[in-house]
Amino acid sequence: MDAQFDYIIVGAGSAGCVLADRLSADGTCSVLVLEFGGSDRSVLIQMPSALSYPMNMKKYDWRYYSEPEEHLGGRRMHTPRGKVLGGSSSINGMVYVRGNPMDFERWQDLGAEGWDYAHVLPYFRRAETRAEGGDAYRGGNGPLHTQYGKLRNPLYSKFAEAAQQAGYPFTPDYNGAQQEGFGRMDMTVHNGRRWSTANAYLKPAMKRKNLHVETHALAERMLFEGRRATGVRYEKGGQVREARALREVIVASGPINSPMLLKRSGIGPAAELAALGIEVLHDLPGVGENLQDHLEFYFQMECTQPVTLFSSMGLLAKARIGAQWLTLKEGLGATNHFESGGFIRSRPGVAYPDIQYHFLPLAVSYDGSSMADRHGFQAHVGPMRSKSRGHVTLRSADPHEAPKIRFNYMSHPDDWVEMRACVRLTREIFAQEALAPYSGREMQPGADVTTDEQIDAFVREAVESAYHPSCTCKMGAADDPMAVLDPHLRVRGVEGLRVIDSSAMPAITTGNLNAPTIMLAEKGADHVLGKDTLTPDRAPFTRSENWETAQR
Repeated sequence: MDAQFDYIIVGAGSAGCVLADRLSADGTCSVLVLEFGGSDRSVLIQMPSALSYPMNMKKYDWRYYSEPEEHLGGRRMHTPRGKVLGGSSSINGMVYVRGNPMDFERWQDLGAEGWDYAHVLPYFRRAETRAEGGDAYRGGNGPLHTQYGKLRNPLYSKFAEAAQQAGYPFTPDYNGAQQEGFGRMDMTVHNGRRWSTANAYLKPAMKRKNLHVETHALAERMLFEGRRATGVRYEKGGQVREARALREVIVASGPINSPMLLKRSGIGPAAELAALGIEVLHDLPGVGENLQDHLEFYFQMECTQPVTLFSSMGLLAKARIGAQWLTLKEGLGATNHFESGGFIRSRPGVAYPDIQYHFLPLAVSYDGSSMADRHGFQAHVGPMRSKSRGHVTLRSADPHEAPKIRFNYMSHPDDWVEMRACVRLTREIFAQEALAPYSGREMQPGADVTTDEQIDAFVREAVESAYHPSCTCKMGAADDPMAVLDPHLRVRGVEGLRVIDSSAMPAITTGNLNAPTIMLAEKGADHVLGKDTLTPDRAPFTRSENWETAQR
């Protein structure tokens, strides 16, 4: 297909599906979406509790791995990226966390003018339909459905109760005015199904004649006339094709693939590109830099009562769960099992939460690769604002070759201080009276892991990515030499080209990244269309009054 469209979107992921819907909505603009993956029609994607399967399947995941991480004993870390309609929203854990309001105040301070909390809150609301209804913070009629879990397992509420006994507040809605504290977790699930951006935005929009979605299409590079992006060259079925963009090319390929596509197109650090024989169109040193992620470990406790999900891990039990989900879209198959959690501060002087908890009534790895041989429960816990920075670089100009991903995890000394706090503060929560009737021995890290040196050794061996890579094409001010994008998400130094996905974030947010990525695309669509942005909403948000002097 050699054709022309008003807009070409590269990537049908968390951001690309939103853009496809919003840019084609009025019927006047023709839109092409290029996606290397294929259909998301699979029970393993649509059934929420099957979340560990698609992230480990070559059919749905790019199968990227980091370079050996120096501070984690040389481990190579799996970096799942969705290769399917819906992108990573089709293989993620479905946890809906917008981030702390202070994250967006920080974006503004970092040069992303117009991305403070007052400006982004209306877009969070526009995107969402919350099952319990909208309010001053939550949306009531958007495409993205969110809901709370049923909390049928007693351990969910006991975990939150234990946290309060340890002195932390309850929060009725961490996506509302108060993030700090413990309570229910939101999930992107609707009528028992994973509510990816493919289900929420793309599939309804595909009924429009002005939207064309091309799957199994690998974008090789952008096409330019002078310094203006005019199209995309891509490969499909062994054939190389070109599509022309009359207005703009929008790269929505995610925090790994977006900087790679820019670099293959001649936009990036000149020395890196020249060394690979790529003609430099624009020397932009920040492309692929500023890579950020969240690390976490699983703090696991033996459970002395048979109330955990361990009873449901046998083949017969899984068959029953699957049958109930297939027929009714109900039961244990209809939840991601992350139904309670919380946010706390690691020490006095931290202005807003920098540690996140997901609670799970089972002792198992996130990707399902290892499970305890007995009843247990765990908290996924990790710091939110690591000072370590990594980068994504090309191995070659070949679009089929995986990139070099180096996170530089734990390369800043503050990261170790925060990880030690995660171990000690979690141990204190799990020792509270509310969990006493259920708590057996500490399986991981182990009750004897107490000194800084012992905790550090545990972290090196056991810490895992929370799968939140971001910030590799950051927005920033004109005087920031590492800023790739301006606050309207336009690539600096060229015309007709934007990047709209989590790579545009100047700094990682406090929590899971799907919700802020969707918000970013909602607001980005208005920038692309030249619309006035939604009226800022200065709804108040709370911070702990004693943050300067106390940890809780």
